[in-house]
Amino acid sequence: MNKEAVLEKLSVQLAEELLNRISSGEAAPADLNVARQLLKDNNITVVPEAQHPAQKLALVLPFEEKQQAHG
Repeated sequence: MNKEAVLEKLSVQLAEELLNRISSGEAAPADLNVARQLLKDNNITVVPEAQHPAQKLALVLPFEEKQQAHG
């Protein structure tokens, strides 16, 4: 098996294991962080729709609004 095939297989197995842990509710915070980083490193993003869990998450996170300078 060549290097690319090994890396692809490893990537698929990692993603499947993370999905299983998250889906079962057994994911530790470190697992969630690995999943987040895997998505980020592979430029995987979502455009949340009204009922998408990412949209619900965005609504509860404490984002600070930028203050505009006056004057």
